[in-house]
Formats: sequence, structure tokens, C-alpha cells
Amino acid sequence: MKPAMETAAEENAEQSQEKKGCFECCIKCLGGVPYASLVATILCFSGVALFCGCGHVALTGTVSILEQHFSTTASDHALLSEVIQLMQYVIYGIASFFFLYGIILLAEGFYTTSAVKELHGEFKTTACGRCISGMFVFLTYVLGVAWLGVFGFSAVPVFMFYNIWSTCEVIKSFQTNMTVPGDQICVDIRQYGIIPWNAVPGKACGPILENICNTNEFYMSYHLFIVACAGAGATVIALLIYMMATTYNYAVLKFKSREDCCTKF
Repeated sequence: MKPAMETAAEENAEQSQEKKGCFECCIKCLGGVPYASLVATILCFSGVALFCGCGHVALTGTVSILEQHFSTTASDHALLSEVIQLMQYVIYGIASFFFLYGIILLAEGFYTTSAVKELHGEFKTTACGRCISGMFVFLTYVLGVAWLGVFGFSAVPVFMFYNIWSTCEVIKSFQTNMTVPGDQICVDIRQYGIIPWNAVPGKACGPILENICNTNEFYMSYHLFIVACAGAGATVIALLIYMMATTYNYAVLKFKSREDCCTKF
């Protein structure tokens, strides 16, 4: 029989070996996490959620403001109401698509990271894997350009609401200083092209405009459009990170495929 001290030493050696193997396994798993894709996915989900959620509510508030204060005839803003309703359905589609696309890109990041670092023996570069990575690179570039347009488009209502709000501040300033009558300061919504020129009344002046700025609908819609614009900007940044990550992974996979091909001969 072995002495007790030798048995204890062997047990300690086995435990230390198990701990070392477990530690190496954890390090190996952490090395396979695509941190860039993970950050981009979180940022993309947050940006799309802000854009879609806030944009949907802000569009509803905008229609209500127009109907109550700038276009009292239903036929004048019937086309605008249909367009906004269509945009709200588009928002639903965007939210669903990017929820699925973010998950797919994260899975693709895990795949390419594992293939690049050769964390699994048979899970290396393949023609199919390189084709999938190349497809995601192209698709992400296209979506990035599209979201730049969405970001620019989402800034338009922010600009419009800011002009109305700043005009209300000018009216308050003139009323305080008593230099110019507030009734002479107006905002004409028809100049933005969202309602026709024959819409009645089409514009608001003086105290009426100031009352519009003090309503909860105007306040909420203005700030929701700002948040939606910020969400679109966050999505653009997320897609830029995706672009860099997918392009880098594809380039490394391409390089390793050539390296493996050359080492066979």
C-alpha cells in the first residue's frame, strides 16, 4: 500500500491538473467570443429599438398635431395619413428583420472567430464558410449605406420641430421685450411639403403657435423624434462595427484558405 503522503500528493496533483485544464478551457472559450460582433449586436438592438419604438409613437403624435392645428380638412392630409400608416408598418418590418439579422451576424461572428483561431479541429476554413462570410460583408455594407439614408431622413422631423420650437422661443422673447407683436411671427407647415398648399389653416401665428408648443403632444413628439434619430445613429455605428469585423474575418479566412492550400503540396 502507498503511504498516505504519496496518495495525498497524487490527489493534489490530479486536482491541480483538473483546475489547469478547466482554466485553459475557459480561456479557450473566451478567446472564441467575437467581442466586436457582440458589442455591435447590443448597439444594433438598442438603436433599432429606439428608432422603431420612438419613431412609431412620434409619427402618431405628428398626425394628431397636424389634424388639430394645421389641416382641419381630412381630405387635405389623407395622403399624409396613409403614408405615415405605411411607415409604421415598415417600422414593424425593420424591427423584426434587424432582430433576426443581429442574431445571425452574432452567430456568424462566432463561426468565423472559431475558424480563424482554429479552436476546433475540424471547424476551420471551408469554401462554404468563406462564401457565407463574403455574403454578410456585402449585405452589411448595403445595409450600412441604407441606414445612413434612414439617419438623414430621421433628422428631417427633428429639424422641423426644432424650427417650430425656436419660433415659439422667439415669440416669448418678443413678448417679454415688447419690441415686435407676436402675431406677426408665424410657422407655415406647408413649406415643408407634408401638407398641400391649399390646406387650411396651414400655418399658426403668435399665441396660437405658442399654445401648440406648450402641448404635451408637441413636447413628446419633438423629443421622441430626437431619440429616434439618435437610435438611427447608433444603428449606423453598429453596422460600421459589423463592417469592420466581417471584413477582417473574411480577409483572414481568405488568407488562411490560401495558406492551407499551399501547405498541402
